[in-house]
Amino acid sequence: MAKNIQAIRGMNDYLPGETAIWQRIESTLKNVLGSYGYSEIRLPIVEQTPLFKRAIGEVTDVVEKEMYTFDDRNGDSLTLRPEGTAGCVRAGIEHGLLYNQEQRLWYVGPMFRYERPQKGRYRQFHQLGVEVFGLQGPDIDAELIMLTARWWRELGIASHVALELNSIGSLEARATYRDALVAFLEQHKDKLDEDCLRRMYTNPLRVLDTKNQDIQTLLNDAPKLGDYLDDESREHFAGLCAFLDDAGIAYTVNQRLVRGLDYYNRTVFEWVTTSLGAQGTVCAGGRYDGLVEQLGGRATPAVGFAMGLERLVLLVQAVNPEFKAESVVDIYLVASGANTQSAAMQLGEQVRDALPGVRLMMNHGGGNFKKQFARADKWGARVALVLGESEIADGNVVVKDLRSGEQSTVTQDSVAAHLRALLG
Repeated sequence: MAKNIQAIRGMNDYLPGETAIWQRIESTLKNVLGSYGYSEIRLPIVEQTPLFKRAIGEVTDVVEKEMYTFDDRNGDSLTLRPEGTAGCVRAGIEHGLLYNQEQRLWYVGPMFRYERPQKGRYRQFHQLGVEVFGLQGPDIDAELIMLTARWWRELGIASHVALELNSIGSLEARATYRDALVAFLEQHKDKLDEDCLRRMYTNPLRVLDTKNQDIQTLLNDAPKLGDYLDDESREHFAGLCAFLDDAGIAYTVNQRLVRGLDYYNRTVFEWVTTSLGAQGTVCAGGRYDGLVEQLGGRATPAVGFAMGLERLVLLVQAVNPEFKAESVVDIYLVASGANTQSAAMQLGEQVRDALPGVRLMMNHGGGNFKKQFARADKWGARVALVLGESEIADGNVVVKDLRSGEQSTVTQDSVAAHLRALLG
């Protein structure tokens, strides 16, 4: 017997019982995005490798160690996207969406990074990203944060996430700070772990968010990024904080908060949680005003964020048990007796025509009434339609409310109106 082929480690199947809760969460997210006037863009999963090297930075962990890169049959180097911003910028430049225009976009789909799989963090994972182009004030930064805060309220997790903010200034200010930080780290090389030693010259700001507590203590004496900010970045950050204060959104200024990708400037933020064990990031982003020009477009201000859906789903399930998947169907159509199946299928089509959007499942494979009603319960149906030989002969159908147990017999011509009233 042939050996079973299994899924690749870290690339998971999501079965119907799981996708139902995913769909409800995604629907909540998309409805909020629509209420703020954001539009969906759909992007390729595979891009040319230089896109990510130029956008993310060749000395980042993502490019050095985590990308799935391969040569296609033409010898071109291609990469499964490890994040969505670079592809969104590429699409905006390619299709002329960015220059002297305002765009508010979102996308959702799988991303790929080769790293050790762990709970809520996989090699194929799913992100929802939001990107805004053409707006440079702190007000749009604040709106993105307010949008995410609305998500948490609607998902019932607002008390389980906390907002951390920072400004990493302009590229020029950050270069000056980088030199000061490297000089400090060089004085304490003997206290740095292997990871921080590796990053000290290639990406020293990443040392600031090390998980090593001994090094975090050491960093208490390190130069502070906030002391090196340019005046425009200070003003921008003060404006953002004022908007959030006025909106009643609590936050903590964390001067060690940096982003792992090279393209960020000024505002950076993260929503973090401790409700899944050790502190984890649920959603993160910031400004990247130089990226469009860096990828060949004209200078365009930009800000955005991305959110891992696996971790969000875990968090919702952990802290809000009332947020359940919707039932699969509204109506289950039971048919019993000789030559009833075809008539029942026609009745099902009649109901679907009259009630667009209703979820009606037809019983197939026979079975007595008890078995068919058990199937209706399994699929979470609110109403059962029962069609037997006598109902067909009389042009009727039995409508049973599976929650109250009440039932009535109505004509097949009036069943749609009866269901509309019953289902609300």
